[in-house]
Amino acid sequence: MRLLRTGEGGFDQYVSKIERRMAQDGPRLEKEVHSILKKVRQKGDEALVHYSQRFDGLRISAERLRVRRDEIDRAYKSVPHDFLRTLKKAARRIRRFHRSVSKRLLVQCVTGTENGIRLGQMIRPLERVGIYVPGGKASYPSTVLMAAIPAKVAGVQKILMTTPPQKEGISPAILVAADLAGVDKIYRVGGAQAIAALAYGTASIPKVDKIVGPGNRYVAMAKRLVYGTVDVDMVAGPSEIVIIADGKTPVSFVAADLISQAEHDEMALAILITPSEIFGEEVRRELWMQLSSLRREKIAYASLNRRGAILVVKDLNQAIDLANRIAPEHLELSLSNARSVVKGVKHAGAVFLGAYTPEAIGDYMAGPNHILPTAGTARFSSPLGVEDFLKRINLMSFTQSGLKRFEKDVKRFAEWEGLDGHYQAVQVRVRN
Repeated sequence: MRLLRTGEGGFDQYVSKIERRMAQDGPRLEKEVHSILKKVRQKGDEALVHYSQRFDGLRISAERLRVRRDEIDRAYKSVPHDFLRTLKKAARRIRRFHRSVSKRLLVQCVTGTENGIRLGQMIRPLERVGIYVPGGKASYPSTVLMAAIPAKVAGVQKILMTTPPQKEGISPAILVAADLAGVDKIYRVGGAQAIAALAYGTASIPKVDKIVGPGNRYVAMAKRLVYGTVDVDMVAGPSEIVIIADGKTPVSFVAADLISQAEHDEMALAILITPSEIFGEEVRRELWMQLSSLRREKIAYASLNRRGAILVVKDLNQAIDLANRIAPEHLELSLSNARSVVKGVKHAGAVFLGAYTPEAIGDYMAGPNHILPTAGTARFSSPLGVEDFLKRINLMSFTQSGLKRFEKDVKRFAEWEGLDGHYQAVQVRVRN
């Protein structure tokens, strides 16, 4: 893991590269994904069966795309009792957090009557949502809970889930998490073809209004291409963490948290920013020690070596400025005065305050959502939440006298914009 000092050429070069890290997949991938989307749109279930065999190596009939209820019931018996208890506890905490947010969001807004005018908004949940759950390098029941529970709290009528088929079957924990979260239907479909099925619909899979959840490059590209036909939560990139440490946190804590992101995949981004070069060197040595006992050692090593860095800065003010430039998915303030420093944070998906708040607790048990903006998009986007499954509908009601008050204003706008019919629609009402 490289160590770079502020003021050195390599430091600025690295930070500038990270700022521009939004992946721009080439035309070859876009062409391939577009072909998959087109084939699913044209041939429906037949294309899903074809791509399951081609990409997943499994021959699945159209009748078996949907997971049956008895399979979910058996999954409960396959999940160890202790882990089942943990899944239920996590679901309760996530649900409680999102319900507390929903109390503010679900209030109908009406401004009241003002001289014959009544204005407001209706809040309505989306009718049907699709959740994509990866099934490649790991099984993520936590992502199922994070994606489905806020949709359920928002009042979404139907929640569908797709996840890649596996030779040994879908992970029991994935099925149980989906059931605990309130998912209505589960399908054995992965990759870009799953996104196509959710966007366009097939004989087996109804089309949805919005697709949420992370995935690989093919899934991300598919979500980008179907946006407009359906809404999507975000086009997510690899996992990220930036840790700002003042040198007072135990070295083992910081090293463990860098590894916790690096182990996701080889393209994950893990950065330590500290004013203490000595502390940075200690963390680098600690990384070697902790990596040796890791099940995913090779993946974490590749990530840290390829993209990770220890950035030595002048002070904490520069550290916060750097973090805001990077706009990371996860930002840990491993500082003795974290609460006073957090006011300077402008761009981050989630912030973890203090030495005893590791990013990992946010992934699983804290309650706030772990589906977060990546690749610098925290500059303009937010974590997945109840609000992502709601839409607003504006309400307006005028009496004749209320409308007449604005007749001349409408006329001026209409004349300026050359839209005479607009004025006529008001005039015909106020003159009768």
